[in-house]
Amino acid sequence: MQAYARLVRYGFTLPETLLVLAVLGLSLGIAVPRISALRDSLTVEQEANRILAAHRRSRALSITRSRPVVLSIGPDSMSIHIAGDVSDVWGTGGPGPSGVTLDGSTRRMTFSPLGYTTGLSNATFRLSRGAARRTVVVSRLGRVRLTRP
Repeated sequence: MQAYARLVRYGFTLPETLLVLAVLGLSLGIAVPRISALRDSLTVEQEANRILAAHRRSRALSITRSRPVVLSIGPDSMSIHIAGDVSDVWGTGGPGPSGVTLDGSTRRMTFSPLGYTTGLSNATFRLSRGAARRTVVVSRLGRVRLTRP
């Protein structure tokens, strides 16, 4: 009986427990949306950087191999292949599987052996997830930049 009396004396009352739960609920209500927005922003940034890396890889490959290289960027896949070859040199998933939306259809850019893109190769890739937005702008001269609207 003494052990029970000691436990009751050192325990928490119902109002104390409810107060702790209320403060915890308010804290989570404030923190969760911010954490979700941060996660969306980081995911979109990562996918934009993957597009930048694919562009740079394609340009470098066309220069080192002295052959035209085709970069294809779509919502579900990105791939690089040398013009005239059947198989891809490099390929990976696009931004779609990570929940990032890529506006438009699959774009193909052909890089000359000098590293320039040929034809109408200026491109704008708009990526979004939740409220996070990034734009990758590619010029035909090989410049790539990432903008944050």
